[in-house]
Amino acid sequence: QVQLAESGGGSVEAGGSLRLSCAASERTQGVDCMAWFRQAPGKEREGVAAIGVITYYADSVRGRFTISRDNTKTTVYLQMNSLEPEDTAMYYCAARPYCSTYRALRENEYANWGQGTRVTVSS
Repeated sequence: QVQLAESGGGSVEAGGSLRLSCAASERTQGVDCMAWFRQAPGKEREGVAAIGVITYYADSVRGRFTISRDNTKTTVYLQMNSLEPEDTAMYYCAARPYCSTYRALRENEYANWGQGTRVTVSS
């Protein structure tokens, strides 16, 4: 199975920016769809953004976060701007062969996950 490794987490003040990266260990069809999820303390994991042929965003981050990938399609990025304390969470990268149009941000669509990177936003 392709390994996913996240990086770029850290602590930032509200209004600041961070860029997360997720690198896949190899280029296969199994990573044609890559997504970011997050889990805040005491809350369920939620989908943030996904990229396949098109991009998908949760309403809570649309306009503030941007998902993109490099030309080799082995690394996906999450540019997070205008961060809010509510964005504090562990952020996880996930991958699957293709993005389902109406299920791209559903946790149970993904079987391949990274270990996560922590983001803390202070007010």
